[in-house]
Amino acid sequence: MNILPFPRRFDPAPWGRWELKEVLGACADSISRGEASGWEVGSTEAGDPQFYLLGPAPDYECLLSISRVGRVYVLEDGNGRVLIEDNGLVAMAQQVRETLSRKKAAFIARIALAWCVVRETIEDKAEAMFAETHEVLLHFGPQAASLI
Repeated sequence: MNILPFPRRFDPAPWGRWELKEVLGACADSISRGEASGWEVGSTEAGDPQFYLLGPAPDYECLLSISRVGRVYVLEDGNGRVLIEDNGLVAMAQQVRETLSRKKAAFIARIALAWCVVRETIEDKAEAMFAETHEVLLHFGPQAASLI
């Protein structure tokens, strides 16, 4: 049996204080508005540090995650899609702010679209109902007026 020695993997340092301060500053508005319930840190399968922004209770779904792979920061959305890779944490924090504001804008757009669909449906049904009522009144109205 042959044994192959593997080189020891470099264990990355956990999140630095200034890194967490920068990331939390980008997420602070979402947490204060209740769109996010909090945050957690962990590590990837390879041992790289990772930051998770958690959604509201009871699901606590992952809204986004930031991983530091070597010197590169990787921002992923809650579905695991990579949004940006950058060497600078300041640019990453700005992207986090934009991503969180886009989620809010997308939610508002969905509500507006649903409202328009409901309104249009109601107007179509009401228009057909009133048109038939108008025809009935025109046809039987004169006869009913003679009875009064």
